[in-house]
Amino acid sequence: MNTEEFRRRGKEMVDYIADYMETIHKRRVTPNVEPGYLKDFLPESAPIEGESWDNIMDDFEKLIMPGVTHWQHPRFHAYFPAGNSYPSILADMISDGIGCVGFSWAASPACTELEIIMLDWVGKMIGLPEQFLCFSNHSSRGGGVIQGSASDCVLVSLLAARCAAIKELQTKLQKDSKNEQQIDESSLLSKLVGYCSKEAHSCVEKAAMIALVKLRILDTDENFSLRGQSLREAMDEDKRNGLIPFFVSATLGTTSCCSFDALNEIGPICSRENIWLHVDAAYAGNAFICPEFQYLMKGIEHASSFNMNPNKWMLVNFDCSLLWVRDRFKLTQALVVDPLYLQHSFSERAIDYRHWGIPLSRRFRSLKLWFVIRNYGIEGLQRYIREHVRLAKRFERLLRKDDRFEVVNQVKLGLVCFRLKSSDVTNQKFLSTVNASGKLHMVPASLNGKYVTRFCVCAQNASNDDIDHAYNVIAQFATDLFEIIEMEDKKKPLTITETTIVTALITPTTTTTTANIIMKDTNNEDNESVDEVFMLDRKRQMSLRYKRSFFVRMVSDPKLYNPKIVKALNNTNSSSQSSLDNSQQQQQPIAHIPNPNPNDSNINDNRSDADNERHTTSESNESSSTKNSN
Repeated sequence: MNTEEFRRRGKEMVDYIADYMETIHKRRVTPNVEPGYLKDFLPESAPIEGESWDNIMDDFEKLIMPGVTHWQHPRFHAYFPAGNSYPSILADMISDGIGCVGFSWAASPACTELEIIMLDWVGKMIGLPEQFLCFSNHSSRGGGVIQGSASDCVLVSLLAARCAAIKELQTKLQKDSKNEQQIDESSLLSKLVGYCSKEAHSCVEKAAMIALVKLRILDTDENFSLRGQSLREAMDEDKRNGLIPFFVSATLGTTSCCSFDALNEIGPICSRENIWLHVDAAYAGNAFICPEFQYLMKGIEHASSFNMNPNKWMLVNFDCSLLWVRDRFKLTQALVVDPLYLQHSFSERAIDYRHWGIPLSRRFRSLKLWFVIRNYGIEGLQRYIREHVRLAKRFERLLRKDDRFEVVNQVKLGLVCFRLKSSDVTNQKFLSTVNASGKLHMVPASLNGKYVTRFCVCAQNASNDDIDHAYNVIAQFATDLFEIIEMEDKKKPLTITETTIVTALITPTTTTTTANIIMKDTNNEDNESVDEVFMLDRKRQMSLRYKRSFFVRMVSDPKLYNPKIVKALNNTNSSSQSSLDNSQQQQQPIAHIPNPNPNDSNINDNRSDADNERHTTSESNESSSTKNSN
């Protein structure tokens, strides 16, 4: 690709991205694929000669897009938001074009200096104490750095805490024993123990595994918060057993339910004991740009390090996780490796970020942070956060008005955790079928041993209509599920007439008109006297009987999680476009790769339930025939 073609293709790509964002609501939020779907469509080896850009984009549209989960979709309510905005995308384009690798100041001065300034900007925006800022005064020992993820932030903070604790213990033991010989680190390492709550992110446990230190996972209170008394008691017990507390990871805005550890209780304990306190606020930290939410970080002055992710909730694309430390020299002493070929004449006067994390190579990630903050302004970002919080409260109110549901978390930001007032099995069935429908996407969590559904406001331009639509979908699935459970309890068999009607409604080759004709034929004698309302109710009952059958099969066969699943094609060695087309045509009666055209009804969010039901029944009938023949 030469410069002229790049100009043309670049403009086309911007149009493609803009069109995708504008029409994303017409797509199915989750893909209709199963593991391994792509292998049979791609060659076993890379091409020897280059291919045309048109062919590459054509394959991208036909093969890749059908397997994409659309995180920016207005019906996507899983996990936490995945930051995205046009200024951020454009900044990444420039960063990729420049192509610098900013591991040191000398490697690209602007890359390093903009990062230092952006971390000070954001630190002030969220109300961090001045000790965490690099340029707050000439004697400051603090500063910030962009890491790849919150997991990276937790890991390097724990490594820094471990290094500081071992050095302090070595000094103390040498002084007490009056022995100049250095104490072996391995003997001290086995005694170190860290702490977090059971609601902390799994990355804390992984960091402890990597660092070869013990970790105690503590219980929380009724609001899923780690309290000071629980931490104090655990530390005292470990000290009596000869262990040495050295690290605590507190969470502001837990992944499971967005709960907040009692930082104002935990912080003073860590300060008195000289223990490194890390605060993980990956999601909730973004809300602290709004003054009304800064009360949630009360006690932050006791922290040794703090992280938050603008790539979650501040319209910045992944990856952009920010880490601040009170003492940057404690961080770097744990990570410095300084070969001659990386040294430069400004090493004593400049920050080299290669000493602040695991990787050496670093991208120009501060550029997108700068673009987004300048383009939206603090007020624009605050409006975005506040709107998401308002929408979450709206969803909470809708659930609380429906006595079939209970809200199980304190809704302070954009996450609502709820469950049906029923068993865990029922709640699992409920979430599985909602997700299988493709109408919404949510994920579960476990709170005090109960299975709950997480609903997070994620889309940048989410609206009242989106929230109301989500509630209506959820409410309808709850209605269907409870009616199906009631039918299961009664175990009422289908009559011959009812079976005929169901078959007519869900047979792939039967249209709605034909189904109506069949229903009329089966009731020919009293057709004229049948009440229309009764017929509509009867059709609904037939649909429920079908859905009951689907529930049973879904639980017994995991492949039926998605009613329109993609089957492996017969020809596993096909690689050319022609063989792909032929394979799709041959498999069309049972499944197909969805048409990537966002206007196509197969991936349209408004696709009729009857189409899905007919398709699923075709698969189940084929499966039943196979079993009978055997």
